[in-house]
Amino acid sequence: MTEAARILVLDDDPDVGTAARLLLRRRFGSVELLTRPAELLPQLERGPADVLLLDMNFTPGRSDGEEGLRLLRQALSRVDAPAVVMMTAYAEIDLAVQALKLGAFDFITKPWDNQKLVATVNAALASRQPRVAASSGSLLLGESVAMRELRALIASVAPTEANVLVLGEMGSGKELVAQEIHARSKRAGQAFLAVDLGALPETTMESELFGHRRGSFTDARSDRLGRFQAAQGGTIFLDEIGNLPLQHQAKLLTALERREVTALGADRAEAIDVRVVSATNLSEQDLFDAQRFRPDLLYRLNTIVLRVPPLRERRDDIALIVNHYLGKYAAQYDKPPRSLSDAAVDALQRHDWHGNVRALRHACERAVILATGARFEPGDFCLQSPPTAADAGPRMASLNERERAALDEALREAQGNISQAARLLGLSRAALYRRMEKHGL
Repeated sequence: MTEAARILVLDDDPDVGTAARLLLRRRFGSVELLTRPAELLPQLERGPADVLLLDMNFTPGRSDGEEGLRLLRQALSRVDAPAVVMMTAYAEIDLAVQALKLGAFDFITKPWDNQKLVATVNAALASRQPRVAASSGSLLLGESVAMRELRALIASVAPTEANVLVLGEMGSGKELVAQEIHARSKRAGQAFLAVDLGALPETTMESELFGHRRGSFTDARSDRLGRFQAAQGGTIFLDEIGNLPLQHQAKLLTALERREVTALGADRAEAIDVRVVSATNLSEQDLFDAQRFRPDLLYRLNTIVLRVPPLRERRDDIALIVNHYLGKYAAQYDKPPRSLSDAAVDALQRHDWHGNVRALRHACERAVILATGARFEPGDFCLQSPPTAADAGPRMASLNERERAALDEALREAQGNISQAARLLGLSRAALYRRMEKHGL
């Protein structure tokens, strides 16, 4: 599960709300269902919500979206306004644009694709974090030389309009770097839209990025804005750019060169004003392999290159990061505060953390939930060390250990390419991501 969030779903159809709650609460924590417009403001008065999924129509027979737009204005007028994602079964491009111009974060159609809805909520949550960062300091924890240098580079780069390519291992915090760039840029008051290219099906990738018109393909029952149009005026973060197929790389290159996109089925292009920050866990050697990645696209993306150091290269930061997450999860789960024993600090700092900060965060969450002693001890963090010769023996590895080993092997063989690793394992990319999250990879 990602860090806990409060999500409200306002839809007059209880089945729609139930479906959203079943899907989202496993990943995001609290999901509260509302069925009447009059319930919205009292719920917002109870405490700030992070994301509001808001239906467009509540009166039978209406499809003009006016009720939803009125509620959108009310929600966004608050100081602690949530990120609002509009929902409708009557998707028209002019209505979507109107909602976005009023300040909605994004727009989805019902029935939704589960993967798309989760990705949209993820992006909506990410869009709120930079605003917090601007007032409370950096999102990037650590006082090592490497992290101080990275923050200094971000401070120099962020106010410019240069495209930025962020390099780093899985779980090292590349999206946080992108959020920090946006938060310190001139576009900070506009949208920050994260797009995980590794999680998008190849068959719908062009539609997701650039939008489509009704009837442009079999399932195109309505017009839809693409991610580039939705990020207009702000920053678009293209994560896992190394997984973008070559045919889509050509289309992205054209969009960046011309500063315009053409939706599927449209007869004319639309101008775009977005800053592009992209990220990959591919090595620079792989990025410069023309059979994998177009050199002309790389040239457009890597005006500035930032490298995020892995945890094993900044071990002195581990105790600081651990204390941050232990405090966060203790408050979240209403657990008593505990200190770290010297042995726990030593074990955490010696561990190699192949999943980097993401794996460390998961270990802290497990420790807060499972620890029973007065202090956190090494065993509370369920650290798994690589097997040594002394460990060899008749013991059979557990199913969890075998699954993790298979994931590690496939990811190493694919050199971090999620699509290729998924093919090696016979899994969909979404299934591979779920297993990686399970094992903190």
